[in-house]
Amino acid sequence: MQVGALYRGARVGGDFYDFIATGPCRMLVLLLDIAGRRDQALHIAATVQEVFRGAADLFAAEDVNEPVAVTGLLLEINRAIMAAAGGVRCAPGFLGCYNQTVGTMCYINAGHTPALLKDSEGVTTLAASGLPLGLFSHATHDAQICAMPAGATLLLVSRGLVEARGHHEEFGLDRVKQVLAESPTHDAQQLCARVLESVRLFLEIQARRRLLANSHHSIAEEDPLGVNDATALALTRVATAAAGA
Repeated sequence: MQVGALYRGARVGGDFYDFIATGPCRMLVLLLDIAGRRDQALHIAATVQEVFRGAADLFAAEDVNEPVAVTGLLLEINRAIMAAAGGVRCAPGFLGCYNQTVGTMCYINAGHTPALLKDSEGVTTLAASGLPLGLFSHATHDAQICAMPAGATLLLVSRGLVEARGHHEEFGLDRVKQVLAESPTHDAQQLCARVLESVRLFLEIQARRRLLANSHHSIAEEDPLGVNDATALALTRVATAAAGA
């Protein structure tokens, strides 16, 4: 498994991501969008990271029941968010456990932007299957499982990236899908860079259109990637031939 990630912090937003290898064959990955300004979300993210990394030993066990363990870990993260926030704090999230041995991703999408899975059949959307975290202390989510054959790539992007807006139009999930579909997926970090560069170019074009429509605006005043955090996280299962090279 190859992992790549790019995070672009902004004035508004609390994107948080982490990933950790657990034993010889598993990897945990987490992406959260914590509501509020970044400085208000830092202590919540730190608390979540402690809980997330504390689960490494559990997932390292060879006979762990992954759907049950993922569901339990998400519940712990949910309660940690509410405890650190001192109450309700909306935090859509994606939690996944990749299993190298069987080539699967066991995951929960809790109100987050849909994840995208690219394989030989095309691009599949892994939509949300439950409420965002941080709203109800006893909310439960059922884990889902998808196959990740050799060469497959899972792409996670934050809401701030999808909702990057310029001249009455958002970047949107369809454009993310297009970037994924048209990009080679042997390099996870390069894929993340392509996604953020596509957002930057889109907003630059939109800013020029706005400048033409409103001559009193200046492109220099615009933030090149908007006011919200933008995060892209990719996991690629290296093809067999590449792995043996």
